[in-house]
Amino acid sequence: MSSSRFPLSRWTQLTAWVARHHGVPPAQLDLTPAGGDASARRYFRLTLPDNTRQIVMDAPPAQEDSSAFVAVARRFAAAGLPVPALYAVNLDDGFLLLQDLGDTPLQALFTDQTAVMHQHRRAIALLAELQNRVAPTSLPAFDAALLQREIALFPEWCLDGWLGIAPPAELAPLGEALIGQALAQPTVAVHRDFDAMNLMPHRSTLYMIDFQDAVAGPVSYDLVSLLRGRYWRFSRDGFNALAAHFYHRARADGRLSAALSVEAFIHQANAMAAQRALKVLGIFCRLTLRDGKTGYLERLPHFVDHLADSLVALPEHAAFARWVEKTLRPAVNDKLAATEPAP
Repeated sequence: MSSSRFPLSRWTQLTAWVARHHGVPPAQLDLTPAGGDASARRYFRLTLPDNTRQIVMDAPPAQEDSSAFVAVARRFAAAGLPVPALYAVNLDDGFLLLQDLGDTPLQALFTDQTAVMHQHRRAIALLAELQNRVAPTSLPAFDAALLQREIALFPEWCLDGWLGIAPPAELAPLGEALIGQALAQPTVAVHRDFDAMNLMPHRSTLYMIDFQDAVAGPVSYDLVSLLRGRYWRFSRDGFNALAAHFYHRARADGRLSAALSVEAFIHQANAMAAQRALKVLGIFCRLTLRDGKTGYLERLPHFVDHLADSLVALPEHAAFARWVEKTLRPAVNDKLAATEPAP
């Protein structure tokens, strides 16, 4: 197969590389689209003549540097973590052959409240393995400058770029406080997008994908990526229960100190969740305005909810929380209503 949106020359190059690797004629390759993500990467499912399946990643080098993905995949695999196997790597051309983990991300198993709690506890167990097995010193630092750049995406792309409104005066001191809360936490290996969509159940094992942005950062970052991700909104009690579940595991294995109470950890987690919600709101608007990927806009109200839920637990930022309800939420809803296609 080929695609009108896929340059013929690159398609020919990709199929020729795959065929050479497997020692079969290009005409015997069965390649079908297998989804994409927020980047320029594209994925294809390869079915070989013996019905073996693999995933082909196409990551044009001019747009995507796959070296970080390969390095992290090898580092995580060496630590015994479940990540897709690398069968072949061609960084010069941006082609990779990966293990096929199927088409069922974790959120497909969120069938009811009981299943949601079970699957999140399962993911928290995997997160413990990541944080315990990978030394953070082997990863780039998630420092104050990077945390600030993430927050800055919100006023640049969401407020100014998409909504056309000015940031409130409370945003700057909020950002400083959130960064301070993040840097006060223990440093661990951070996946950086530990959302359900990047967790793949396969043959009774939960695998991680899309980990190329891994860093050494705050212990709660991946937890809040999971608990305040795209596919579920927990009640305050539900969030607190799972955050406490993480806390007690981390206390038991030494990731968290006994000097930190569960209440203080949950406060830190909510501060981290507020920081990430601001980042995601900015990124989704950037994907729309810069990259033409408008499908992310429909998720904005969900992350406004996540931001509001996080701020409820941070009463010291009540003024910003009021701005979210009185200004941000109505502006997002009005803009979405105005951009909906006419019936």
